[in-house]
Amino acid sequence: MSNSSLSDRLAHLFPVALLPLWALLLLLPLGRSAEFGVVLCLAGSIAVLWRDPQAWPSRARWQLFALLWACYAGAALLSAVDAVNLSKSWGTVLAALRLLPLGLYALLVAHTMERHAALQRSVALILTLWLLDAWVQALTGWSLAGAPEAERLSGVFGSDNLKLGPVLATLSPFLLFVARERWGQRGLVVAFVFVLVPVLLAGSRASWFALGLVALALLWRETRRPLRFAAAVSALALVLAAAGFIAARSSDAFGARVQRTLQALDGSPNEVDFALAGRAQIWQTSVEMIQAHPVNGVGVRGFRYAYAQYAGSGDSFVQADGSGAAHAHQWVLEVLSETGVLGLLLWFIGIGAALRAWWCAASAQRAAAAAPGLALVAMAFPLNTHLAFYSAWWGLLFWWLIAQFCAALASAQTDEVAAHA
Repeated sequence: MSNSSLSDRLAHLFPVALLPLWALLLLLPLGRSAEFGVVLCLAGSIAVLWRDPQAWPSRARWQLFALLWACYAGAALLSAVDAVNLSKSWGTVLAALRLLPLGLYALLVAHTMERHAALQRSVALILTLWLLDAWVQALTGWSLAGAPEAERLSGVFGSDNLKLGPVLATLSPFLLFVARERWGQRGLVVAFVFVLVPVLLAGSRASWFALGLVALALLWRETRRPLRFAAAVSALALVLAAAGFIAARSSDAFGARVQRTLQALDGSPNEVDFALAGRAQIWQTSVEMIQAHPVNGVGVRGFRYAYAQYAGSGDSFVQADGSGAAHAHQWVLEVLSETGVLGLLLWFIGIGAALRAWWCAASAQRAAAAAPGLALVAMAFPLNTHLAFYSAWWGLLFWWLIAQFCAALASAQTDEVAAHA
């Protein structure tokens, strides 16, 4: 194969125009450095529109992302009016503006099915590299980011940033869809096991649940019939039981996490709270906040500053400086406690709009949006615990996925449309 044909093939597989979107994901393990990806998306959007002002997405293509952003930012705005910490809440409202370039750039450059396929392959490749690093750390104790945390696999995120499990579980649909398309059902099974072990050893029980949701969705996609689905779920349960048994035997830390989880079956409030790592206290405090501020909450990102006022006596999360737990650890409670009923209503409007857009889309567009859509379901399924969706880091990943989802539903089916980038 000649150098020119090789370069052409690589350009087809990984278009340079998608680099800003890849950059954000690649920089996720470096914390706030991922914001550089937003800067690149903004610069890329300006460059594309400078070259071709007609490239601006039509109202039909732009409106879903704009509506979802308006719901998210509008909830924050309404809560900031009388927030307990005005500077923090208003700073979060202003920071929401930086999310707009993600959607704009995705709509400008990921405008065809081919581009979405290339983007999905690149995400799968990045995830594969992170998983290889996690496997090496599990087997040798070494990672690109150093040694693991005492109780959990930490991988490229490092022992002081335990987000490996949530990120792997959330992004797993990208790798699993690519494996299924390229190698069939066997490839899907191998890829799932490849993801499963690091997620288990990462020790995040919310991630275990999220990956389980992804697995159930893919099993239904493969079977499509209740009896076949039930049989597949039974087989999955056996695989998970075997994997859990092996992991518990080979990792004392994983065994301790399982044992802690099982203590919730005791039923006593103290045991349940211990099994939930103290989240029962946080949830009870969030309920007190909601009752005291039902309309527009205590203010977006104001949870920690209002916590001590509503915490029960002896609450272990209350700090000497008067602050408390950083967030509610459950997105419905986060939205209700920080933005109130008005904020939750806006979120429900956004969720309804996203579901309607999915329902009305053509089958090809649904296929393109399947991976980011399933990732969003895994990330935000309400019957789970969560990181803070209005935080800078987790919120950025959330909107990176929304940008892809919206662009996929608005994409054309061939490259015959104007290639703006």
